Order: sequence, then structure tokens, then C-alpha cells
Amino acid sequence: MSSSDSISSSTSSSNESTESERSRGRQFDEEGTSSGGMASGILMETVREVREDPPEEMAESNWPAKGGYGWVVADVRNQSSLFWWSCLLNSWLNCTLVISKGVNGDIVSLERVSAIDRVCHGQEGAIEKFFYMYMCHFSQLHVRLPLDDFTMGVLRALNVAPTQLHPNSWTYLQAFRILCQSLYLEPTPYGFLYFYNTRPRRPATWLSLISRPSISRLDAFSQSFKNFKDGYFKVVVKEGGKAHFLNADGSTKFPFSWTGNPSRYKDMGMDELSDGDKEVVEILLKFVDKLPTKGLVRVYNSVHPIIDIEGHMAQSGKKNLALFQSLRKEMTAKAKAAGKTDVPNLQESVVEVHVHGGTKKKAELPPRHGRGKDVKRVRAILLGTGSASGAGSASGEKGPESGRWSSLEARL
Repeated sequence: MSSSDSISSSTSSSNESTESERSRGRQFDEEGTSSGGMASGILMETVREVREDPPEEMAESNWPAKGGYGWVVADVRNQSSLFWWSCLLNSWLNCTLVISKGVNGDIVSLERVSAIDRVCHGQEGAIEKFFYMYMCHFSQLHVRLPLDDFTMGVLRALNVAPTQLHPNSWTYLQAFRILCQSLYLEPTPYGFLYFYNTRPRRPATWLSLISRPSISRLDAFSQSFKNFKDGYFKVVVKEGGKAHFLNADGSTKFPFSWTGNPSRYKDMGMDELSDGDKEVVEILLKFVDKLPTKGLVRVYNSVHPIIDIEGHMAQSGKKNLALFQSLRKEMTAKAKAAGKTDVPNLQESVVEVHVHGGTKKKAELPPRHGRGKDVKRVRAILLGTGSASGAGSASGEKGPESGRWSSLEARL
């Protein structure tokens, strides 16, 4: 694999990206073409940037398809990724946070997929262990790497890879996690799965969590993830990240690849739960009205988590707000009495903050180099004239891939 295939999350990659942008800027000035045009009496210059695909990435389209995946539905095994192109993955990473605050970015390497890779493929021929993730995991669901023990435990209990669990079901997981933390509860995999059933299908497809009607306390996520399927890339575990993702014997802490036998759950009983699971379930069952899943997920991007949670609780019903405040007061006292410090209390911001005159504000995120312009520039490169892959034409007609790039631009 060439160095262009791998995009490291470390600080050095940011410098390289900056140099790359400057280089492209110089090329833009030197190779641009002018055409005489007038607008309001002002001579306008039209500049067109030519996309030059790396030869090794272009050659992959001629590789033979991987076989042996007939156990997966065609919709999955035939879906290629937008991140076949390294320049597109690099552009998207400039717009999105992937690594948790305070964690060294070199624990993983975020890499493009080949033209024949599919999200359901295994580790065949891989030198380093890896798993796939969708871009919606980070941009919309605020998942961060490394995954915590609760999340890995849920994937392990369901026997599915991260991309095998449908994004709509990830919203339940994320909402449950932050709700428990706000109440000084340790979120547990089986405490979470108690509220859901699963119905694995053959051939294998994305697994969905089915809310138990009289028990589930999280409302249905109002936004349906329909355009997530072509937005996957590789997360390669590096030496510094093995402790986060691998057990002492080298085995993975959750399925890295799709499985043909996800776990089936049907009306789990309280007698199947541990004492820790029961504590979580019994407290959450005290809520009468449905809790706001979408609002809870948004709290991951909040400077004042508890205030925002209470705001979302108030919108879903006064009973929820009153009960939440009462439970939080009760659980806070209990946690202090027990000296419990291992569960985040969400008193501090979920995102990094800095202080100006004693006022907390969101920390400045890494520079995004003109988010909208960056996406438009990538689209121009991918669809520009002279593309070796035929993505565009001199007449301005969009190539066969234009719909996919337009889709990514809309999502970004």
C-alpha cells in the first residue's frame, strides 16, 4: 500500500495536508486556463482544475472481485465506497473529528478502501488488523475512537461488527450511554439490550434493534439513515492502539468483520441480568414517557450537557424533567457517599473548552480549511475536465460518478 493510501490521524498528517493544499494552489495558478468572458463589463477568468488520479488507485478497478460472500445480501456485497479515492477521504477527515479528546491520534490509521473492498469483507491478506466504520458514525452520531468498554461490549454481545449494526440502532446505543452517565450509572451491555429484541436475517444484512413496546424508554429516532451505505473506510489498529482494541492474547475485543450469525434476543427476563444490569434497568423503567433519543445524541456536541439534557427532557414531558432532576439528585448523593469516580458525571463539557474571562466556550476545532470550499474543490477535482477516470468532460457534462459525489457534498 502506498503512502497516499493511508491518512494518519497524527499531527504530522495535518502539516502534510497543509503542504498539499499549498502545492495544489500553486498548480492551480500555474496550470489554470483562461477564457475570455465578460460580466458587467469586467473581464472574467475561468479556471479549471484537472484531476489526476493516482495510477495505483485507478488500476484497482480492473482487479477481480472477491468471492465467498454469498452469505451476505447483494445490497451489501455489491456496494462500493466513496472513499475509494484517498483525496476524498482526506478532505472528509478535515471536516470531522474521529479521535476522542485527550487520546493520541496515532492509535489508528484511517485508510481508504480499494475499488473491490466491501464493508462485509474480512481480514483476508491484511498485515494489520482493521475494521470498517461509516462516516455517519462520526459526523452524525458523534462516535469517537477508541470505542469504550460499553460500546465494545454491546457489539460483542450482538456478535456484529460496527458497520453491521444499523446506524439507526447506533442512535439508541449513544443515547442510552449518555443518559446513564448523566445519572451516575455505569452503562452495561445487557442492561441496554434488555430493552430490545433482534431478528437476524439470512442472508446477512444490517442488524436492527427492535424496541420492546411496553418496556423501551427511548423514542424512535426521527431521522432515518438512508444514504450511509457508501461512506465506509478502514480503521487500521496501530501498535499504540492495540491495548484499546485487542485482548492480551491478540484477539479482538469485538468482531472486526461481519459475521453470519448475529445474536438473537427475544424478551430478555430480569432473571438473566446481573445486579449491575438490574440497577440500570430499574432506574430507567421509572421514566413513564418516552425519552428523546435525538436530543440525547445531540448532547455529545454540548458545552453544557446537563442543561441541554434537561431542555430535551422538558420538551418530551414535564414528568420526565421532574423525574430526571429528582433521580440525578438522588444518584449524585449516592455516588458521593460511595466515593464513586469511575462514571462521568457530565458536569464538565462533553467537548473541549477554553476559558475567556471566566466564561466557558467551545474549544476551537482543528482548522477545516474552508469547509464548504473544500468540499466544492474536491468535487471539482473529481468531476473536472481531463480526468483520467472519465469523471467529467470538457463540455461540462457530469460523469457516471457525479451523483455519488453530489451525495457526499450534500451530506458534508
